[in-house]
Amino acid sequence: MRATRKRLCSALLAAYVLFSLYAAYSVFLRPRRPPASRGGPRQPRLGRERSSLGNEEWNPWEGDEKNEQIVSQQRYETNLQMLKNMKSQQEQANLKVQIWGKAAIGLYLWQHILEGLLEPADVTAQWREGSIKGGKTHFSFITGPAVVPGYFSVAADNVVLVLNGREEAKITYATQWLHYAQTLIQTRKLRHVAIVLLGSEQCNNEWIHPYLKRRGGFVELLFVVYDCTWVNEEDIFQWPLGVATYRNFPIVEPNWSMLRSPRSYLCNFLGTVYKNSSRENLMEVLKQDGLNKLCWIAAREQWQPQETNESFRIYQEALLQSDLTLCPVGVNTECYRIYEACSYGSVPVVEDVMTPGKCGNSSIYHSAPLQLLKTMGAPFIFIKNWEELPAVLEKEKNMSLQEKIQRRKKLIEWYRHFKAQMRHKFINILENSFLPNAKGG
Repeated sequence: MRATRKRLCSALLAAYVLFSLYAAYSVFLRPRRPPASRGGPRQPRLGRERSSLGNEEWNPWEGDEKNEQIVSQQRYETNLQMLKNMKSQQEQANLKVQIWGKAAIGLYLWQHILEGLLEPADVTAQWREGSIKGGKTHFSFITGPAVVPGYFSVAADNVVLVLNGREEAKITYATQWLHYAQTLIQTRKLRHVAIVLLGSEQCNNEWIHPYLKRRGGFVELLFVVYDCTWVNEEDIFQWPLGVATYRNFPIVEPNWSMLRSPRSYLCNFLGTVYKNSSRENLMEVLKQDGLNKLCWIAAREQWQPQETNESFRIYQEALLQSDLTLCPVGVNTECYRIYEACSYGSVPVVEDVMTPGKCGNSSIYHSAPLQLLKTMGAPFIFIKNWEELPAVLEKEKNMSLQEKIQRRKKLIEWYRHFKAQMRHKFINILENSFLPNAKGG
């Protein structure tokens, strides 16, 4: 009995020793799998993964990685959608307008107001064209004798047609273009049409009434030269006459000499003196007290539409060498000379009287004539009668060079600002009228 108990104790002791040895082996000597490295970059886990206990070790960064990736993916998708929306809005916002320049004032619009270039540079070329971007609008411009109805590509849904309606022969030609544009509208090759019109100097423009949309026609916008009483700032707008581009008057860039050099003459007038006109009165006033000796005067009895190279050079030199440019009325108060004088910093002295015809009556339109220029704050000298001129010239004699320099700078800056404002206004009117989101269709 005692021997059996001794054997049992020995067996239990042996089992205990074996278990202890196994436990020590498991803890200290058994090879283990290396733990996941925590140095170096963590690999992102794409998709959802399930951790199986006993199959892989626990990753303490796994939750952060998943959250970062979800946020990053959402941010990428949001930015991508924003870019798509911006591109879509930009494509919808852009307006393409083709300008057909079939009157010389189209060159004033394109080169002086919109500041576009033309190729080829040769003014006698049969076909000239250019393109610019202004605001949300892509403009293209075509002009020249080769631009005739039906013989060129209509490159946009929206057209600005520049026409001359000053006299009967010009009106006949202008209506041919209007009929061509009307056909394109009817056949859905055009959507919108605007007109820039060199109107009659007496504002006899009724011939264009049937073509205006407000009268049942298709012309949505009209920009008209001279103080037309139709101007309402809604669909009819006054447009400046500008310089004589038909005589190739250039874009003049101011320089140091133009601004600061003393000028040889107090004033200038190179032009036609019509019988029984206020210009005859001007000539009589200038002869008094030898005032004509202080000014560059070259009067002629008959109007000459074309300049020779020499006569044009002399005219430009007169503007450059005179402090003032005398601007008597012709058939209309507004004349090219006003804008040409501004180009050279020679202050226009404007005869501020209404001419016969249907243009704005000053008793009703208080800023007429030249209401566009007056509204824009033109720094001109306005007189009602040439009898006021001697007092104006006497004041000029007493002005210092520094005072004249400051006045030249003011005039040239005003003219630059005037053209920029007309550019801004023209583009805004087209965009507000022609863009789909502006009209709801």
